[in-house]
Amino acid sequence: MAMYFNTNIFLLAFFAITVILSSSNNVVGQGCQGDVQGLISQCASYVKKDGPKIKPSPQCCDVIKKADIPCVCKRLTAEIEKTIDMDKVVFVAKTCGKPLAPGSKCGAFSVPPAAYIG
Repeated sequence: MAMYFNTNIFLLAFFAITVILSSSNNVVGQGCQGDVQGLISQCASYVKKDGPKIKPSPQCCDVIKKADIPCVCKRLTAEIEKTIDMDKVVFVAKTCGKPLAPGSKCGAFSVPPAAYIG
């Protein structure tokens, strides 16, 4: 009897956690998580701290053009910011035709005025 009760408690807890996690993903927006994954897979090499600024690939630009950038910026953690160059992020977004708004925030980074975006 005790084993049956413990199994039911475990299943109830598992489903409760699943529902909570699913709900929180819906609040953020399902497309945003996919955007983050696409940006990582297609654009990471263009925004990494090491190396020069280089023009992004057409595949990277395709992902950027489809991405919900404000959502991605809200999800940008300090941990991620340690591994990328935010000036390169601004450069890549601008090069792909989807510039970040001057004065806006992306993670903890404040996008500089348009005159300084190079």
